[in-house]
Amino acid sequence: MMMNAAKLIASYQDQVCHNEENIPSPCVSVCVMNPGSGLCLGCFRTIDEIAGWSRMADTVKKQVWIQLVKRANTQTCP
Repeated sequence: MMMNAAKLIASYQDQVCHNEENIPSPCVSVCVMNPGSGLCLGCFRTIDEIAGWSRMADTVKKQVWIQLVKRANTQTCP
């Protein structure tokens, strides 16, 4: 599951990086928090990032996406 989520996150990176507004949510409907890392197994966001997404400025959302790709590339299967 985690490998597929990581590939999906990576596939959206180019689209996100080229947009200046309307940055899409990285949610992939796999909403399970990893208690060890504190990250969602589907989108690699923290609970604070998930909860605050709708209120974030697009520039902040882009920064979160950059972190998601890095997180997805460093996660290993539990």
